[in-house]
Amino acid sequence: MASLTESLQNITMSGGGAYSLATRGAEDVINAATPMLLSALDSMNISKNQDIFTFSDMGTADGGTSLKMVEKFIHSLQKIAPEININIVYADQPKNDFNGLVQTVLGLGHFSSYLETTENVFPLFSANSFYKQILPDNTLDFGFSATAMHWLSAKPCDISHHVHMVGAQGEEYQRFSEHGKKDWESILLHRARELRSGGQLVLLNFCRDENGNYLGNTTGVNMFSNFAQIWQDFLDQGRIREDEYQKMTLPQYYNTVEEFSAPLKNVENPVYQAGLRLKQIETHITACPFAEAFKEHQDAQRFAEEYIPTIRSWNESIFFGALDTQRALEERQQIIRDYYQTYQDQVQESPELHRMDYVHAFTVIEKI
Repeated sequence: MASLTESLQNITMSGGGAYSLATRGAEDVINAATPMLLSALDSMNISKNQDIFTFSDMGTADGGTSLKMVEKFIHSLQKIAPEININIVYADQPKNDFNGLVQTVLGLGHFSSYLETTENVFPLFSANSFYKQILPDNTLDFGFSATAMHWLSAKPCDISHHVHMVGAQGEEYQRFSEHGKKDWESILLHRARELRSGGQLVLLNFCRDENGNYLGNTTGVNMFSNFAQIWQDFLDQGRIREDEYQKMTLPQYYNTVEEFSAPLKNVENPVYQAGLRLKQIETHITACPFAEAFKEHQDAQRFAEEYIPTIRSWNESIFFGALDTQRALEERQQIIRDYYQTYQDQVQESPELHRMDYVHAFTVIEKI
């Protein structure tokens, strides 16, 4: 059997839970927020005679990171209403690996499934992004999403001297900020239509917290600045061209708590008028599992080999897409291999400086 390190090194969004193997920190985030989900469930007025309860995991990827949480949620719900039929709707954009998702949910991939320990549970799959309405009006009881809604519906612009909005300035930052605001309101308005009265949303989103922390920027090297510097070095070395350098911009936005809260508190905002109310919001830092493990094993090579795949799992396609398609496929692939090998070498040389702590806003929303 391949080692964990070997498995991680072969991951490029492959199916059956392989993506989740590379993003252990994302599962840790969900596990940390599970008490909040169960508390939100307990707050609902659920009749023992209710026939159907619909739960949706939006932006689910391969479904592996939420399996444990969904199982606990189902067991808690069935204590309230033992005979209830439960729909679990997994939703992601059409290009998601749905074969891998189905394998994960059915227990045919890398993980066992909650279907092995539950009854009256019906998994459903929707190739719709959260930028569209996923379910009919007034049919959703509980909506959930984790580490997904920072992806924008489109890239507002290229960032001149960086690869991420955390390094943007002036007009470029403003364009990302405005786009992020519109996208967040769009997401919420679609959920407002789907939710029943009394329905709940628990959303775990990357954020910039009150202390200026964000993903990969809690201590040591700033991860996004490191991305940008290596890409700049490749430009300076002639490995990539100026247009390819400029095109590399991650279409993401990290809201602040104030930005997340605004449409849910402003009585004139369409989101507020649609009935959504903010019940709870708090920031949470989840430690990088690979950096924490390194404290124990002190093997710099192992740390680097485990750390880099989790980064590649969510940004490699963006770097690859920035390269000119007129280049031969093998040439583009080699540039990307060299890019991540450069990063891996840096991590192995100074492991204590690198960690990707997850910085989230845990948000609970109710439809009145």
